[in-house]
Amino acid sequence: MAIRVAVDAMGGDRAPAVIVEGVTRAVAAADGKLQVQLYGPEDVIGPVLDLWGAPPEVSIVHAPEVIGMGDSPVSAVRTKTRSSIHLGLMSHKESRSDAFLSAGNTGAIGAASLFVLGRLPGVFRPSIPTLYPTTSGVCTILDVGSNMDSRPEHLLQFAKMGSAYAGVMMDIARPRIGLLSVGEEPAKGNELVRTTHELLVNTVDLNFIGNIEGRDIMHQKADVIVCDGFVGNIVLKLSESIKTAVPEMIWQDLQRLDPDPGVVDMLKKVFSGLKRRFDPEHYGGGSPLLGVEGEVFILHGDTTAGAVEQCVLKAAQAARVNLNYAVRKALIP
Repeated sequence: MAIRVAVDAMGGDRAPAVIVEGVTRAVAAADGKLQVQLYGPEDVIGPVLDLWGAPPEVSIVHAPEVIGMGDSPVSAVRTKTRSSIHLGLMSHKESRSDAFLSAGNTGAIGAASLFVLGRLPGVFRPSIPTLYPTTSGVCTILDVGSNMDSRPEHLLQFAKMGSAYAGVMMDIARPRIGLLSVGEEPAKGNELVRTTHELLVNTVDLNFIGNIEGRDIMHQKADVIVCDGFVGNIVLKLSESIKTAVPEMIWQDLQRLDPDPGVVDMLKKVFSGLKRRFDPEHYGGGSPLLGVEGEVFILHGDTTAGAVEQCVLKAAQAARVNLNYAVRKALIP
């Protein structure tokens, strides 16, 4: 049976164009195993969908209101109940779709998800993880921005949800959990890290390997790396600069050496490969909102059609493997 994904067609800086393109690419790649519902003003989405051949697997659900990037999340959720975000989430709650995704206002997506779907039992705060490129693939880091101020019990839940995510979405039997700190010793770090370390050590159902440092991330010392949203967002933004800064620095040194044209061509291919590793189109496009009662995925506002395609396919995978159930099970005391 085809997986049904509800998509906010109006979310993102270049919506609906890149959203519709990404969706049509996703259904083509899924070969009949995926259906997508596009939520937004029908008169806006329809002509764009026609440009991409209006595949039968894609339908439009009229949603006359749009929550803008500058709207107050709480106010928008309360007043724009006919928005593409709100109606898309309602379809998921009422089992008319198996997952929902949006590249819109992140705060509004989070607030609406809590308002419409609610939290999983016992969840203090939902968390947004991201996949981070490493020398041997990718690791999962959470939280990366949805929880700037966290308590030790929050980070413990992030570890449990991240372990469940890595288990079912990346097929890792017993994910290694690392706590991001300024040293490997348990006594290193601030009070939040030290107290969290003690909680993780005493949680027998997690494969906690101890503290890891920033230099360990890209060597994938751990499969799941836990931190608060403030630290996680800094790590994430640093990775976004690596794909352009490192090639630029190498290129500056090369110019001083006056290399052979053949060497230059080879290095251009190397740089292209490096950039690809850090490209969301390469490793999934978007991130799940873990801890809500459903499969909700969030993309960056400046997303591309390729990233939308990958995120739709990832949302379908989450529904297929029942990520939500895995997270729920992991949180049971």
